[in-house]
Amino acid sequence: MKAEDLRSLQAPLKELYRQDASEALVTLKAEGRVGEGVTCSVDTGRALIEAGLHPATGGSGFQACSGDMLLQALVACAGVTLNAVATALGLSIRDARVHAEGDLD
Repeated sequence: MKAEDLRSLQAPLKELYRQDASEALVTLKAEGRVGEGVTCSVDTGRALIEAGLHPATGGSGFQACSGDMLLQALVACAGVTLNAVATALGLSIRDARVHAEGDLD
């Protein structure tokens, strides 16, 4: 995407938000259903993900770890934001990696 394309997509939204700031309020939602064993199924809107305990806490490793999912969401948010800002500034990113890690304790 080019900077002009991004600007043309965002211009009407920015104008709407200038006119009525409450229009900029977006409520994000997530929902899960507790499953068998120690699991929780989460609908991502694209797929159903079954989360379970990390192997270090007694999980089998067959389910997604909610801690990993949290870091993945953080990385996705940072990566998309980096790419959007670069695009808006007309900068080309040849290669970029976003990394997040945390201790499970």
